[in-house]
Amino acid sequence: MENKPKILIVDDELDFTEDLRTTLESESYQVAVVTSRVQAQERVRGEKPDAVVVGTIMPRGDAFLLHKWLKEMPLFNDVPMIVIDAPTEKQLLKGWRREEGLRLEAEDYLVKPVEPESLLPLLGRLLDKSTRKIKVLVADDHAIIRDGIRALLGVQKDMLVVGEAVDGKDALEKTRQLLPDVVLMDIVMPGMNGLEATKLISRECEQTKVLMLS
Repeated sequence: MENKPKILIVDDELDFTEDLRTTLESESYQVAVVTSRVQAQERVRGEKPDAVVVGTIMPRGDAFLLHKWLKEMPLFNDVPMIVIDAPTEKQLLKGWRREEGLRLEAEDYLVKPVEPESLLPLLGRLLDKSTRKIKVLVADDHAIIRDGIRALLGVQKDMLVVGEAVDGKDALEKTRQLLPDVVLMDIVMPGMNGLEATKLISRECEQTKVLMLS
């Protein structure tokens, strides 16, 4: 399998990490295991993982600090994260504090004991979401320009042209219908121009970003 997804496990419980590593590697994931916040930060800087499993590490509170660091770093805040808290009987020693839990921004939160196999479908969904193709709508009144952009983006493995628009009104309507991630918007077009269309798209479709072409 090419480009195997990279999973970083941050946990200092050897039995748990070895079981999880074995399970993930059997499904063709690349797995790295670290046992502290500092090691995790160094590993993330060295090679950005596709997902992070933050388990229990000492001292108490370091798991939250790692989570906070990942979410505040622009290069890494899009990395999916699963938090696995200490079992109930150990939460006063190694678990997340209540105030930390209220600030949790991970994609999922679990409590030990956790069967490694149960994480496979969850990781699969998170990775599908994080590695999905960027949907692009091309808006330009010249067909030759649209064809050129479509051909250029067609060779990009992480991009997909989902539609074309011939003017600003058409771009607005197709953005509503297709919900692209990005609209490549020509500025000068007949009828509704690109600037007017961009204002309306930004107001109505907050999930869509607009890149102006001049």
